[in-house]
Formats: sequence, C-alpha cells, structure tokens
Amino acid sequence: MLRQLCAEGQTRLRATSGVLVVVDATEGPCPVCGARMRVQKTVVRRGVSLSLGSVHIRRTVRVCVGGCGPGDAAPAGCRAASLAAVFPVRATVGYDVMVRVGVERFVHHRQRDEIRAALAAEGVELSAGETSVLAARFVDYLGALHRVRAPELRAALKADGGWPMHLDATGEDGRGTLLVVYAGWRRWVLGAWKISTERAELILPKLHQVADQFGAPCAIMRDLGRAVSEAAATFVAERKLRIPVLACHLHFLRDIGKDLMRPAHDELRERFRHFNVLAQLRSLARELGRRLGPHLPQARQDLVRWQGLAEQGHRLPEGDAGLAVVRALAQWVLDFPSDGSDEGFPFDVPMLDLYERCRQAARATDAFMRTPPRDAQMRKACERFRHVIQPVDSKVPFEQQARRLRARRDLFRRLREALRLDPKPAAASSGKSVAVDAEQLDQIRLAVRKLAAELRRQRPERGPAQDMRAAIDLMLEHVERHGHALWGHQLRLPGGRTHLVDRTNNVLEGFFHTLKHGERRRSGRKVLTQDLEQMPPGAVLAMNLACADYVQILCGSLERLPAAFAEIDARSHGPTRRRSGDEVEADQMVSSSLPTVDRKLVRADQMSHRIRAAATSRAPRR
Repeated sequence: MLRQLCAEGQTRLRATSGVLVVVDATEGPCPVCGARMRVQKTVVRRGVSLSLGSVHIRRTVRVCVGGCGPGDAAPAGCRAASLAAVFPVRATVGYDVMVRVGVERFVHHRQRDEIRAALAAEGVELSAGETSVLAARFVDYLGALHRVRAPELRAALKADGGWPMHLDATGEDGRGTLLVVYAGWRRWVLGAWKISTERAELILPKLHQVADQFGAPCAIMRDLGRAVSEAAATFVAERKLRIPVLACHLHFLRDIGKDLMRPAHDELRERFRHFNVLAQLRSLARELGRRLGPHLPQARQDLVRWQGLAEQGHRLPEGDAGLAVVRALAQWVLDFPSDGSDEGFPFDVPMLDLYERCRQAARATDAFMRTPPRDAQMRKACERFRHVIQPVDSKVPFEQQARRLRARRDLFRRLREALRLDPKPAAASSGKSVAVDAEQLDQIRLAVRKLAAELRRQRPERGPAQDMRAAIDLMLEHVERHGHALWGHQLRLPGGRTHLVDRTNNVLEGFFHTLKHGERRRSGRKVLTQDLEQMPPGAVLAMNLACADYVQILCGSLERLPAAFAEIDARSHGPTRRRSGDEVEADQMVSSSLPTVDRKLVRADQMSHRIRAAATSRAPRR
C-alpha cells in the first residue's frame, strides 16, 4: 500500500510538468516614497523542485516610478516570498533538489548516475553537469549555515562542560591533505581545511578560528607528529589555557613498535629478497599446478584424504597426489600473512611469520623425505622445494636477524599488554573507542610505570647484549619524552561532574576510515589521490548530518534543511556569497609539487615552446 501511494504521488507530481505558476508582486505603492509602482518586465522561466515538479514560472517585476530600487533589489519585495522559499535567486533548481543531491553525494556517497536515476523517478530530470554544480552549491550553503548556527552549537558544547578537541590530518600519497578538528564527545566536525602539508604555521590559525567560533576546548587529543604537537602547544600558550594536551596511546605504541622493530624487520626482508625465496615458491606452485592440469580437481581430493591420514605417518603419497602435497606446502608458506591479525606493522610482524613458516616447512620436508617417494618426478619436486627454503634454515644470515627481531617483538608485546590496547577494536570502524573508566586508566598508568622500572633493572650494563640494551634504551626514551602527555584524561567539569577524554584518536581515525570507504564506494578507486585532492573541505561537514543532535540544532530536521538554506539567502538579501579566489586557492592547496591546477599549465604546449625557445637562444653581443 505504501509503494502504491508513493507511485501515485509521483504520478501526480509529474502531471504538473509544464504548468504555469504565476508569481506577481503586489500592486501597492512604493514602501519607501509612496509613489506609484510600474511594471518593469515580465519573466517566464523554468523551475524544477521536488515539491512542484517541473513547472514554468511567470514573474512580474515592478519598480518605483521614482527609481527607489532596481530589479530584484527593490525594497518593494518584487520577488515573492513564496518563490524565495523554493528557488534560490537566479536559479531554476529548487533548494530541496540541491539538498537531496548534496545528501546523496556527501553523506551516502552515491554516484552521479545513481542520484540522477533516483531524482528521475520522482519527476526531476538533471544532467550530469547540473548534479555536480548542485553538489558544490550544497557545500557552500552548508558551510554558511554551519557558521550562522555557530552560537547555538557553541551553547550546546558549553552545556556539556566543554569539548575535547581531536586533531588530525589525512591524505593520499602526500596529496589532498585534509585537516579536521573534531569535537570528541559530540562526534561533530567543527572545522575542515585543505593544507599544503602538516606544518605548525598552517595548523595554528585553524585552531584559533575554531576556538573563536565554538569556544576554547577543555582538552586536546593529538598524535605524536612534530607539527601537530607544536601547533597544539603554541595554541594553548597563546590562549593562556590550562588544559591537558594529550598524546594518543595508540600512536605512542605504534611509534615505539616501528622504531623498535623496523630495522631488524627490513633486514630480514632484504634477506628473503636476496635469496628470492617468495618468487621461487610462487614459480614452483604455478609450475606444479600447470603440470597437474586437468587432474588438479582429483589431486585436491587426494590431498584432503592425505591430510586425514597425516597422524599415521610422515610419508608423501605417490603420483599426482604427491605433487599436490608439495604444491600445497609451497602455498602454505606463501600464506604467511594469515598468521597475523590484520593489524599492520608493527602489531603484525610478517617477515618473522614467513621465517617461522619456512623453518617449519623445512623440518616437515625432512621428515617426509626420510622415506623418499619412488616416483622420480615427485622426489624431484620435493627436493626442489627443500632447496628453495634451504637458505632460511641456516643460522647465518636468517637466524641471527630473526632472533633479534623476536626479542624486540617480545619487548613490544610487554608494552602493549601494559597499555591494554587493541589497535583494531570491534568498534573502530564506526569511529568508537574502547571505553575505560578512571580506575582502569590508573591501573594502566601504574602498569606502564612498573614496566619502565623492570626494564631499567633488566637492562644489561655490559657484555654482548648490545642490541637488547639499545632496544630498552629506545623504549625508555619514548616513555620519558611523551610520558607527560600520556595521562590526564579525567576532567573535572562544572557542577562537580567528571568526564573522561578518549585516550586514543580512534574516533577521528574511524571518521577518516568512513569517509574514505564511502569515497571508494562512490569512485570505485582504491587509491583516492585524485578524489581527496578534488573534494572540497566543506564536504566533510556534510557527515555531521548523520548526527541527530547536530541536525536538531542546525535546522530541526533534514526535511527543514531546504528552508534553512532559503533563510540564509533571505538574511543576505541575495545568493550565498561565493568565496574569493584567494580563499579557494588556500582551500585547494596540496602538498604535491605538481597539483592538478598547475599540471595543466606546466603541460601546456606554450610552456614547452617558451622553454625551448629560451634554451636555444643566443646571448646578445655587447
């Protein structure tokens, strides 16, 4: 019944196509001088909106005979209020269509063709170019409305006892760097800008801008980057604030892990590359697969039966089944990433997992070859597999690097257990952080102090344990350098209340994950270099529309958003002010040495011609 009613409503809406809507200004005297009003012109134009459909609008423009006001700016209000509530000035597409396009594009990350198809089903036909223009115009209006409602948003944040500032930037391949200031408790984006790179002198003015609009934060949560740390410290000093500037526990743990294990991990990777282990294993698996050819399905079934008989003895089957087993051994080694937890380095140590699998496969192959197979091809394949992984099964150079990496990983695990951190919690993708109370935070702080004391006692003063001394010194140096910013999450609010600040930047990292996931869904591209470079920073504000409390303050409901945009135009007595060229250029700064705008200029034929002409010219004679 609902579908039928919707279909009938859309049919009636499409039936208004071509209807003439008459919008005439009043014929009364001029409100300024009282003189008579005369008809200046009658304009008929097309208009498209979700509420009216596609119609023709005839508008009569009246002006004072004394010349009090020309055209649309006449104080007599020649532009009817009913028309202003539906269409922007000099626009043929209504506010409601613009809002629908903007929400579908930036909140639901729909493609242009999807948006156009959905609107066409409701009787609104748009071209691809019109859809892009409306999306850009939606960003401008939403940014203006965000600034107009800043006092109300500020009051809501103040009622919470303040707001913790989560500060971070994201990008892709060093381009399209997007700086975001995030209200941690409300989960609102308060500001977003494009900056050339993470530099303190670029970040600091943005922090002051947000503080001027929404009030000073009650705490700052940042990563360990030098630019962000310097900008946050300078901001607090210039504002004379007495608030904690906190370092993200997850970034702290990740930075220690990378500094601790990166050298040994890279050296172990170079060993595998030097002996070409992975390439030879892939080649062996492909060759055995081609050799089995049409018999591969049956060989897989034989492999399954052999797996069930493994506990009865360490012998390889003969024939195609034996070749399938050797192929499976090579594939099992190549599947070393499955030993990790999909958390990324340094939480996963893939080269150490590969080393362990090679060692186990070598031991297993030795056991299988105690009773060599009678099939010559089978025996040759098994010997070839053992030859490929033979270098890994030696003390030099693999075992020494693996032992060093294993010892450093154990130190890293001890710190991770003390911090009680899971880098990829179940709620991380939704932008939520693992909740801990004040008592648990105190326990974590004591555990980190206890670990630091243990490391100082266990640090070898002399002897051959030079690498262990260096590893312990590195961990203690990080703890001493960042220890002052690791604690202070419990805040005392007015009225005797207390509230905890998230101890990680997971809420903002999760926000970036959602943003990029939506853009990948829309564009179909894995690498978002071009998308983030072209996306206006104001588009990030659109994701606030998923927060019911933000929408309530902004306009009451999403259905009221077109009316709020119309109110913006009514207040400014004209269309929303377009940004100046300097503002646009500042927002579109990217860190690449060849941005998209400059690329067109650099690759122009005239540029090459001028350079070649200058290079081949001769200096004038004196």
